[in-house]
Amino acid sequence: MFPLHRGRRLRQNESIRSLVRETSLSPADFMFPMFVCEGENQQIEIPSMPGIYRYSIDLLVKEIKELFTLGIRAVNIYVKVIDDLKDNTGKEAWNKKGLMQRAIRAIKTACPEMIVMPDVALDPYSIYGHDGIIKNGEVENDSTVDALVKMAVSHAQAGADFVAPSDMMDGRVLRLREGLDAAGFQNVGIMSYSAKYASAFYGPFRDALDSAPKETGEVVPKDKKTYQMDYANRIEAIKEAVWDAEEGADMVMVKPGTAYLDIVREVKDNVDVPVCVYHVSGEYAMIKAAAEKGWLDHDQIMMEQLMCIKRAGASLISTYFAKEAAILLNKLD
Repeated sequence: MFPLHRGRRLRQNESIRSLVRETSLSPADFMFPMFVCEGENQQIEIPSMPGIYRYSIDLLVKEIKELFTLGIRAVNIYVKVIDDLKDNTGKEAWNKKGLMQRAIRAIKTACPEMIVMPDVALDPYSIYGHDGIIKNGEVENDSTVDALVKMAVSHAQAGADFVAPSDMMDGRVLRLREGLDAAGFQNVGIMSYSAKYASAFYGPFRDALDSAPKETGEVVPKDKKTYQMDYANRIEAIKEAVWDAEEGADMVMVKPGTAYLDIVREVKDNVDVPVCVYHVSGEYAMIKAAAEKGWLDHDQIMMEQLMCIKRAGASLISTYFAKEAAILLNKLD
């Protein structure tokens, strides 16, 4: 009770504030989402994501080594698949000589201690840009899950530490766990995109991979709302995360990040596994654009958003700011 209690006593200077700070960030809190393309000596900037590139495998490996020296210990890998390899089955997704599989092997050879979490979903491989197989004009759940199991096992065979299903098909975590175990990969983990919302924040990411739903003239869903979650819902997110944990997920994810911190907190309070948060491409692009205009201080906003995600309950933050934030944190140390 005032005047006995004065909150400002603990805010008088940075030394005091640092003593009582409840939440901290380190490079080990970050996972860097990375895009891989075919070719050699390729580093192609994504126009809607300044500072983020598609790398050919040779340059990807070089970048991975630098990230590790900065203290970043996990990467989330996505591939830009050439159109000739796309179809409605996703079969390129489990090609042992596919781009993803080659990328995983190269990373683990060059930097064995880097944790590699490849994306498990069919949209980069789909002629329709959907996360699953189209049947009778719909994204068919169970045949898609069959394909995802093949994909995940191929990632494990290539050396992945975790598989990261981002598809939002029902029951896929259990099937993936069973499939990995049956193939002898009991120690390969599952980081499940459990509460993945049908969000407009994903636009720049879809530019990076050409993975948006496509107009083909055929009867297919025009968006991903039949499998990604309605952003008006909260209880559904808790239910999905709990189900995934019960099915064997080692980590669960909430996506997007800062607009969904209430969901992060709710999920954290209801599951007994680590919670990952994806600070997505649209959130990254907005900060970059506003900073370029001089409307916001880039580094201050970057660190504030990352701190708020951690404060809300994130054990791991997948963010395109991972490298920049790690560099800044290392300077502060």
